[in-house]
Amino acid sequence: MTRPFDSFVMFAEMRTGSNFLEANLNALAGVTCHGEVFNPVFIGKKDQTELFGITLADREEDPLRLLRRLRERSSGLPGFRYFHDHDPRVFDLVMDDPRCAKIVLTRNPIESYVSLKIAQATGQWKLTNPKNLKQAKARFDPAEFAGHLDEVQQFQIRLLHALQARGQTAFYIDYDDIPDLAVLNGLAAFLGIDSRLEKVDASLTVQNPEPLGEKVTNLAAMEQTLARLDRFNLSRTPNFEPRRNAAIPGYVAASAAPLLFQPVKGAPVQPLVDWLATFGGVERDFTHKTLRQWKRAHPGHRSFTVLRHPLDRAHRAFWELEQGAMAQEQRNVLSRVHGVHLPKPGQPYTDPKDRHAAFLAFLRFLKRNLAGQTGFKTDAGWATQTAILQGFAQFQQPDLVLREDTLPQGLAFLAAETGLPAPEVTLPRDACDDALDTIRDGELEEAARDAYQKDYQSFGFFPKR
Repeated sequence: MTRPFDSFVMFAEMRTGSNFLEANLNALAGVTCHGEVFNPVFIGKKDQTELFGITLADREEDPLRLLRRLRERSSGLPGFRYFHDHDPRVFDLVMDDPRCAKIVLTRNPIESYVSLKIAQATGQWKLTNPKNLKQAKARFDPAEFAGHLDEVQQFQIRLLHALQARGQTAFYIDYDDIPDLAVLNGLAAFLGIDSRLEKVDASLTVQNPEPLGEKVTNLAAMEQTLARLDRFNLSRTPNFEPRRNAAIPGYVAASAAPLLFQPVKGAPVQPLVDWLATFGGVERDFTHKTLRQWKRAHPGHRSFTVLRHPLDRAHRAFWELEQGAMAQEQRNVLSRVHGVHLPKPGQPYTDPKDRHAAFLAFLRFLKRNLAGQTGFKTDAGWATQTAILQGFAQFQQPDLVLREDTLPQGLAFLAAETGLPAPEVTLPRDACDDALDTIRDGELEEAARDAYQKDYQSFGFFPKR
C-alpha cells in the first residue's frame, strides 16, 4: 500500500513540548524528525549551521533547496519542527504540498508563557536528568503575555485557514496528550507508519510539574489579567484560544476624553501617551471586549495614529539593535549572512563611517525581509506602516492619520474636532536622532525608498535632506 505522506512538519511553539513529541516520533522505526530546520539562527539544533551539505547562507538564499535535500537524503519519513517565527517562506512551501503531513502541537498559552519565562531565567531548556533541575519563579507581565497570546493566536488562525483553503487536515495534539501512548500510536497511524510504540519515550523529564499558581511571583496580577480575556470569541481555532487583533493590546485611550491612540511601533509613542494623560489619565491593555466598553462610554470618540518618515523609523529599529535588541544568535546571522555588522551591546559605533555602512546594509536587508526573501520574521518595528494600518483595519481604521513632522498642528485639529483644548505636545530629540543626522545622505535616502516603496507611494514621503 502506498504511504500517504513523503514528509511531515510539526507546527509548534517554544515550551509546548515539541522536544518531547520529537523524541517520541524519532522512537518510531522509519521516522526521523530533524529538529528546527528553519530556525533563523541555526539548522536543526542549537549551534548547528549545516545540514545535508546546506549552510545557513545557502538556506537563506534558497530554503526550498534544503527542504528538497531533507526529503531526498533522509531514510523513512523525514520531518521537522516549525514555529511561527521560523523562515516565513517555508510556510507556503509545506502547506502547498498535500504529501507533507501536518502535525499541530498546542499548549495552554498561559502554561507555555510561564514555562518560557522560567526557562529564560534558568537557561535550562530541556531536562534529561532530574538531578540537574534548575528552579526559578516567573514574573507575569500582562503586556508581554498579551503579545505572546496574540502571536500564538494569529499563527493558529493563519494555519487553520491555510488547511481549510487547501482542503487538508492536520493531526492536532495537545501538550497534555503527549504522554498518552494511544494518542502517539494514533499519530503513527495518521502518518502511515506501520511501527508502533510500546512505551512513551522517557529520555526527557518534565521541568516544572508544580501547579501554575506556584510558578509565578505575582499570582494576583496574572489572575486579574486572565479574568479580562474575552472567552466568548473562541470559535475558530481547535485549541480554543481567544482571537484578537494584534494591535488592540497596544491601543491607548484617554480616560476622560473621547480620544483613542493606535500606536505604530517605531514611530512616536510615549509623547502621545503623555499628551493623552493630560485628559484625566489613560487606559490601556485593551481586549476586544474592554475596548468596546470604552467606546460605549465615550460617545463621539475619535481614533488616530502617527506615522514617522521611513528612514527615521528604520534607523530607530537599527538603533535598538545597536543597543542590544535581538538575541545574539540572530545578530550573528545578520552579520554573517547579510553584512549588518553590529557592535557589541553597550559599545556603540565611534566612527560615523562604520555606522553608515552598517545602517546601509540593514536597509538592504530590510528590502529583502519585507519582500519575504529572508528567514527572519518581519518585526513590527520595521514592517511597512502601510501593512500596520491594514492590520488596524481588521478591527477599525483610525479616523485620523497624523505625521510626526506636523504633529502639533495635527493634534490641535484632532482636539478641535472633539471640542477639547489642545495641550502642547513635546517631541524630545535623543541620541538616536543625533546619530542619524551625522550620517544622513542621499545613499541612505535612496536605500530607504527602495526598501519602503509601499510607504513612500501610499503616504507621499520625500527625502528630508
